[in-house]
Amino acid sequence: MSTSVHMTPPQSAKKPVPPAQKEDAMLLQKEMINRNYHELATAHERGRKVSSTFVPGNLNELLMCFDFVRNLPETNALHNGMRKKTGKYIMDAERDGHSEDVCTYVKADMGMLLNGDLGPTGELLPKPDILLLSYTGCFTFMKWFELVRQKYGCESVMLHVPYQGDGKITRNMLDYIVKQLKEVVIPTLERVSGVKFDIDRLRQYMRESAKAEEDLVKVLQSAKHRPSPIDGFFGAVYYIGPMFTAFRGTPEATQYYEMLRHEIEQRVRDKKGPITPEGELTEEKYRLVVEGTPCWTSFREFWKMFYDEGAVAVASTYSKVGGVYDFGFRHDPDHPLESLAEYCLGCMSNMSLPQRIDMICSYMDEYQADGLLVNSVKSCNSYAAGQLLILREVEKRTGKPAAFIETDLVDPRYFSAANIKTRLDSYFQMIEQKRAAGH
Repeated sequence: MSTSVHMTPPQSAKKPVPPAQKEDAMLLQKEMINRNYHELATAHERGRKVSSTFVPGNLNELLMCFDFVRNLPETNALHNGMRKKTGKYIMDAERDGHSEDVCTYVKADMGMLLNGDLGPTGELLPKPDILLLSYTGCFTFMKWFELVRQKYGCESVMLHVPYQGDGKITRNMLDYIVKQLKEVVIPTLERVSGVKFDIDRLRQYMRESAKAEEDLVKVLQSAKHRPSPIDGFFGAVYYIGPMFTAFRGTPEATQYYEMLRHEIEQRVRDKKGPITPEGELTEEKYRLVVEGTPCWTSFREFWKMFYDEGAVAVASTYSKVGGVYDFGFRHDPDHPLESLAEYCLGCMSNMSLPQRIDMICSYMDEYQADGLLVNSVKSCNSYAAGQLLILREVEKRTGKPAAFIETDLVDPRYFSAANIKTRLDSYFQMIEQKRAAGH
């Protein structure tokens, strides 16, 4: 009598994901940012003071005048999101009492504190010596720093930036900010750091900033070519990293952006498309302008949905969140304090809805885009407010199709790959139909 033995077939091993392909500039900016994390981790043992500030309206050049090592909480959350750490951090913060509706950057940061304050690279982040809040339109930033101040008991100083409600910067606005810089911010930074303010040092940093800003604009505007040598949303995330964080104003950033510009100019000459995680995009089928923020926890999967279809973001509003340089602003060493004020006032988070609509419409025209894609971020009220209005108005003014998808900054629970893919497929079909109809 034979006995049959039921064998359970071995489960197929999960296919390993190949490493993402990157340009030299992408790899270099990662090295720079990781090095800043190491400087933060070792700052206090080296006798350096630490500042914490946010990306929009950050006064990096001014902080360097006082020898602060610079920490930016949003970028901590962003990098933790890309490393798949924020899901746990957010749930830990919610268990600690934070609402589901609170910005997930905040909850990721609070969760990181609850888990020992280990930074994205695994090194311990230090207690900040000063919290500098340049208030540029996001009310959440104020509450966020209140929480950090309660946690650490550190000093804080606020620079209040008036909102561009009428869509323009006035002399009174500039004077109001300069007065705060002279009477409140600079004296506080002097006292906390023990370093005397030197305006010539600030001017020198601004010279470096202006050179780097010039090169960054050339890189972003290279997307006007066909094919675009860059992706102005996903790829631009790498390009803006040094500029929007702790490196603007340093010779290192100037060298980085000069190298990046040469790299991209060569791609233009060679008529090459952008580098994606799976290699060069060889066929550009759709040119999009993107409004909204990336979903960091599913960044590579999200990007793949675009390049698999030959879709390239030729411009994005997110790549301007730390400075709208392509409309002419440069840090001006001849008027350093006024230049800091103008920079803060001109941040995208401080711009009115009509200004944001004008910006997107100009991108649609100048970059010859096929349409607008709005990625609405569930937990970011200051960014998401008015996005449906923006979508309808841009459609009306340009005659180009627009689409609306929803994800989140760093909360993996709000990334539904199947839903997003379905909406994107429908959107690309809509673009094809518009083309077929001769629009």
